[in-house]
Amino acid sequence: MISLGDPETGAPAKRDRLGLLRDHDFRDLFLSTTVAQVGYQITSLALPLAAVIALDVSEFEVGVLSSMTMFAFVLIGLPAGAWVDRMRRRRVLIVSDVVRAAVLLTVPIAWWTEVLTIWQLYAVALLIGVFTVFFDVSYQSYLPHLVGRKHLVEGNAKLETVRATAQLGGPVLAGQLIQWLTAPVAIAFDAVALGASALLLLRIRRREPKPETAHGSRVSTEIKDGLKFVFGNRILASIVSCTGTYNFWTGAFMAMIVVFLPRDMGMSPGEIGLFFALFGVGGVFGAFAVGIFTRLLGEGRVVWVSIAVTAPFILLVPAAEPGWRIWLGAALMAFVGAGGVVYNVTQVSFRQRLTPDNMLGRMNATVRFVVYGTYALGAILGGVLGQALGARTTLWIAAAGMCLAFLPVFFSPLRNMTTLPDPEHELAGAAA
Repeated sequence: MISLGDPETGAPAKRDRLGLLRDHDFRDLFLSTTVAQVGYQITSLALPLAAVIALDVSEFEVGVLSSMTMFAFVLIGLPAGAWVDRMRRRRVLIVSDVVRAAVLLTVPIAWWTEVLTIWQLYAVALLIGVFTVFFDVSYQSYLPHLVGRKHLVEGNAKLETVRATAQLGGPVLAGQLIQWLTAPVAIAFDAVALGASALLLLRIRRREPKPETAHGSRVSTEIKDGLKFVFGNRILASIVSCTGTYNFWTGAFMAMIVVFLPRDMGMSPGEIGLFFALFGVGGVFGAFAVGIFTRLLGEGRVVWVSIAVTAPFILLVPAAEPGWRIWLGAALMAFVGAGGVVYNVTQVSFRQRLTPDNMLGRMNATVRFVVYGTYALGAILGGVLGQALGARTTLWIAAAGMCLAFLPVFFSPLRNMTTLPDPEHELAGAAA
């Protein structure tokens, strides 16, 4: 039997221990996210390893490759939000999945025909990034329509559980596939996963109304409205600053970790996959425990505490040596994963709850323009520092930067808040 939604919120009316998973449409979104996230874990490991192992490129070239996917958010991030607010978001999600699947298939084809180059990997990463911009902006803007605003924390927590679980099992699968089939061939599995994700999205029955656009409105004006909405709110601005700083140094860290592990630690692709899977253990715990931490610390405090307390464990990675110490660092990175998930569920739910429907695309695009744009810049810096100073020194610098990223939210009203502000109160204050 199909569970009918609430006429005002669109949220499923029936509730039990499964919660939103009882709703047919959310369940299809959940399953779509599951297969897509597993595929993403394969490509996020296979693409740089194809460059490092198959093409034997330099540290700088790895840094550039790592930046290309996120660089798309700099190129089209802001206008994408305005465009998405003019389109039905489910359709954007499906098209984005299909195009990304087709682009990824070019990598194993080029490998089989012995014409694969770093330049093709750059182009693939950039195109994947462009359609990931549209997918991500639409995805976070679509969820409030699908589940209703009062169920956003539950919806985001369940979807973060998927992402965290994929981080747990995906890298292990990715490492084994890369070891058995080579990195370029493993990417074909992500293409299949994205195709399956598109089919599941097609099954969603609840339809969005066509968005209304003011007659004669200009994209540039709508972009300015999105920027003003995000940076005109002190809490939103502090969250964007924190996430952007953290992602900047994460970009540098991730660009060099795929160089550090095989070249400095002598790890095989299978071992590298297991290394990243241990990080995912904490993410699964964080997704299940976010409600507990929120009740203990308060909605505001948990945002900065989740990063401040867990980020320092990342310092164990550049301190490691081959053998048990690198595995100790990998195991304790689980705390970093847990903190990241708690942070994401809390701040994303607040952003979605605060933002009017007709502004969701622009709000999400503005946030992603900053936080993923900084990741791209960080990845390039990681490549430059890695080329000049070596992978290990770069990891030390990046890890230290990640440890300080919580400061913008610590020095904001969030520091002592137990309950995040009521959205209507915030909007009224902004209007005044």
